[in-house]
Amino acid sequence: MKLSFSSEDEQFRQEIATWLQDNLCGKYEPLRFRGGPGDEHMFPEERKRWEQHMAQAGWLCVGWPKEHGGRALSINQQVIFYEEYARAGGPGLAGHIGAGLTGPTLIAFGTEEQKQRFLPGIINGTEYWCQGYSEPSAGSDLANVSTKAVLGTAADGHTQQWRINGQKVWTSLAHESDWCFVIARTEPGSQGHKGLSFLLVPMDQPGIEVRPIEQITGTSEFNEVFFDDAVTDANNIVGQPGDGWKIAMALLGFERGVSTLGQQMAFQNELDEIIRIAKNNGAAEEPTIRQRIADAWMGLRIMRYNSLRMLSGPQDGTLQKEAMIYKLFWTDWHSNLGKLAMDVLGPESEIIEEGQYGLSRLQSMYLFSRSDTIYGGTNEIQRNIIAERALGMPKEPKGAV
Repeated sequence: MKLSFSSEDEQFRQEIATWLQDNLCGKYEPLRFRGGPGDEHMFPEERKRWEQHMAQAGWLCVGWPKEHGGRALSINQQVIFYEEYARAGGPGLAGHIGAGLTGPTLIAFGTEEQKQRFLPGIINGTEYWCQGYSEPSAGSDLANVSTKAVLGTAADGHTQQWRINGQKVWTSLAHESDWCFVIARTEPGSQGHKGLSFLLVPMDQPGIEVRPIEQITGTSEFNEVFFDDAVTDANNIVGQPGDGWKIAMALLGFERGVSTLGQQMAFQNELDEIIRIAKNNGAAEEPTIRQRIADAWMGLRIMRYNSLRMLSGPQDGTLQKEAMIYKLFWTDWHSNLGKLAMDVLGPESEIIEEGQYGLSRLQSMYLFSRSDTIYGGTNEIQRNIIAERALGMPKEPKGAV
């Protein structure tokens, strides 16, 4: 596990830090530190314009191969990019699902036609994606997916289309997205991991309805999505029919890649803010608060070292053992950080400013962190994954249905 960077890497660090300093200012200054988890409702159109500004300078999808428009940065330089972006207060990227999930998945498994059609819109910041995995009865366990897709003749009587019926839930940024990658059951009568396919579905069509789900923060970052005879072209399937589970698992491997270091820098920004307030209001004088701050700092270091260990392996979508523990660790850590923030704020934590969204950054972080242990796979499911897939233990017994 490499813990240091070469002189060439440090020169690159200076390059991206300087670019951010020179560009994340003026009309983009209000976007600094905005648009992250729990704050996605802030400045959505302005953040899209910022992403397009980044794209013009070649700073989106920096790890993609050059033949697909990326910079082909080394793992070390990708780590540096995400760290410096978060350090500078770079706003949350509305296109992160396309850049971090859809794009790498298409590069690994897509046809040349699919790459030519979909990758430019992602790398230019002009097309946005959402993830159609979870369902009311298939949250953390994708094997229960019941959304169905049937291949048949399109209305023109000549071409073939997939016709999709079902429901997805907790679909982040569906209301901002142009496309959705959907796990659907394409083999009638199939169960579990078998008979699933990975489809690319346009969101702007009569057969799709997006309903916002109001969160505890009062905002609606995620949604329910209903498919009622929604359609997509026959060639908008990634891999072969039945490959859906394999591709879905590879996508989760990409999800726990270099961007995790950027996530940790965002966590560091939150911790720094908590420490600043604790020093200013005297909370840091309390021994228990000081100890909790120290514990948070140590947890963040452990997170970083595990990520560097995780990134020392192949970046091909393989879900390594180090990656399997990451989500469980950071969700508990971040939930505890939210509680620490409220205790440091003291009585001020219960005061909300006037306005539509009167929550401060730390208040929003605390409320949103309540969902950390649920979305993306509950802690209970994460422990099962660790036990069964990482440690090779027997599968959890299931009761009779």
